[in-house]
Amino acid sequence: MPYVVNQASGSGQATLVESTQADGKTFEQLRQECLKKGKLFEDPDFPAVEDSLFFSQRVPVNFEWKRPGEICQNPQFITGGATRTDICQGQLGDCWLLAAIASLTLHEETLKRVVPHDQGFDHGYAGIFHFQFWQHNKWMDVVVDDRLPCVRSKLMFLHSADQTEFWSALLEKAYAKLNGSYESLKGGSTMEAMEDFTGGVGEMYETKSAPNNLFIILKKAVERGSMLGCSIDITSSAESEAQTTTGLVKGHAYSITGVDEVNYRGAKVQLIRVRNPWGQVEWNGPWSDNAREWSIIDSAEKNRLLHNSLDDGEFWMEFGDFKSNYDKIEICNLTADSLSDDITKKWEVNLFEGNWIRGSTAGGCRNFIDTFWTNPQFKLRLKDPDDGDKLCSVIVALLQKNRRRLRKEGLDMETVGFAIYEAPDDQDHQGKDFFRYNGSKARSRSYVNMREVSERFRLPPGNYLVVPTTFQPHKEADFLIRIFSEKKAGAVEMGNTIQADLPDPPKPNPPAEETDEEKGLRRLFEQIAGSDKAISARELQHVLNSVLSRRKEVKFDGLTLNTCHSIINLMDVDGSGMLEFEEFKVFWDKLKKWIMLFLSYDTDRSGRMSSYELRSALTAAGMQLNNKILQLVCLRFADDNYEIDFDDYLTLIVRLENMFRVFQAFDSKKTGEISMNMQQFLMLSMNV
Repeated sequence: MPYVVNQASGSGQATLVESTQADGKTFEQLRQECLKKGKLFEDPDFPAVEDSLFFSQRVPVNFEWKRPGEICQNPQFITGGATRTDICQGQLGDCWLLAAIASLTLHEETLKRVVPHDQGFDHGYAGIFHFQFWQHNKWMDVVVDDRLPCVRSKLMFLHSADQTEFWSALLEKAYAKLNGSYESLKGGSTMEAMEDFTGGVGEMYETKSAPNNLFIILKKAVERGSMLGCSIDITSSAESEAQTTTGLVKGHAYSITGVDEVNYRGAKVQLIRVRNPWGQVEWNGPWSDNAREWSIIDSAEKNRLLHNSLDDGEFWMEFGDFKSNYDKIEICNLTADSLSDDITKKWEVNLFEGNWIRGSTAGGCRNFIDTFWTNPQFKLRLKDPDDGDKLCSVIVALLQKNRRRLRKEGLDMETVGFAIYEAPDDQDHQGKDFFRYNGSKARSRSYVNMREVSERFRLPPGNYLVVPTTFQPHKEADFLIRIFSEKKAGAVEMGNTIQADLPDPPKPNPPAEETDEEKGLRRLFEQIAGSDKAISARELQHVLNSVLSRRKEVKFDGLTLNTCHSIINLMDVDGSGMLEFEEFKVFWDKLKKWIMLFLSYDTDRSGRMSSYELRSALTAAGMQLNNKILQLVCLRFADDNYEIDFDDYLTLIVRLENMFRVFQAFDSKKTGEISMNMQQFLMLSMNV
């Protein structure tokens, strides 16, 4: 449940956070309970057991869970301020997380939000600590106990160089809990953790193809409080964390901690400061800690830049050497939610949550034109260009949700991306032909299996359609899409309308004016109905199964008695529970139209309709559904190959029309809302 806390930084800002505890209790409630009972907290949601460590293997060594007071005397939460040297990697492949934590320590206000400082091992200690992370547009307060995995009384994962300091180890434990286990933290992008610490939005640059003003971009990013990381690509798994002769490590996440310029031999030299989260192993080339370049520059410059020359994992490089050695740079731009009050320039944000569901909205990329159009679509209206410009700056960020936590179930990151199209004026969900004949105006540079794909664009004012997708169709995932703009922009999810245009059918001709077809239908009716001159559900089932099973162009397994009851409920005007001839005639006309619709959307003549085409078929039948209802319908009626047989199609379309007509009868004022009592609800649900 959300609750309000004041930021520990003393800024006076109130923050809405959610407790992640299963029982909904807050950190303060749990701490007070423990103090009252005189017991140290033991977290039931993340217990000190093997499953909290690993999910895909047995624990390789004999771990012991120990509290800081059992590891050392006089443990401290933070000693002398939280700094980059407090972050040393242990026996877990989460250097990406450590690089982000190192960047976090450079931003005091942000750090105090993620790591509330009003906790420790002295007054009020109860074996419980808490940390705050951003997850899918919410701030989560994650509570942990302070039992940490050790081997022979030494921390095996993240730890501080000061053996009595524990804030970084507890922060790693809280992040592991948020993601399901310590093992879930193996491998990742620094950007992912940066965003979880700030709620910001990331950008990535390839140094070998970066813009000419990359140094200025990085310098401005540091100045405005952005968090930055970098890494060296590997060509094979054998190169992972392999050390080069110059002291750099491949496949390893570093943090960028400074960007500056110095006067060197009469010229300006661009420098960049980088930190290895190991806390050791440094660059040994030009401008490294003990390099001769430092003896040539002005002593004041040297003292300003080279704070210390200890082997702490942090070092300076000439920017040209940096670009030659490193391949990727990640920048996390802070959003309005994470910017401090003195920052005047804030992004405008539009945010949507959605799903890719197989069979309905998991259409894959543009390579799969038959299903691409079924992906969720979002319309963006850019009205005002940037100040002093004719174009609008926009960042689109597509984030797939909960994938790290889902690793326990054998799922990992999907390969995702997005495309942007110039949108027509109408508000409807665009169909296949629109994408067949219109090219994209912009798109993500590539589809990648990262948690978030983001891209910056400059577009003329106008209407645009943003289509987020997985690369392959039929891949299921939940996503969050954020659209940032310098000026206020409107955005709306397309295909959200639920409506039905179901005109009353024409009345049959009187017997004297019947056509030959109607006369033949009357003879069939009289043959089926018998002496009571009405068709029951069972009689209807017999005739429909007999007629439809002879049609070779449709796959038909037979209608159930329940479906025939639904047909009678739809057509039975006088409430007799049976079909008289006029009602049967109207139904027969409907059936012919429904058959023609089915055949027109069975494009491969397989006798089955693709579930992705269901939206178009229903629209042609006068019924429009939104994505959520379509997803539900497809999950209910489509088979494992995302296809719908004719009998399922007929059952679906009869029930939908039935429900629409009942709702419209209740909605006499055409408000789109109705109220009903329990009896009416039960009557409706039992009859449909």
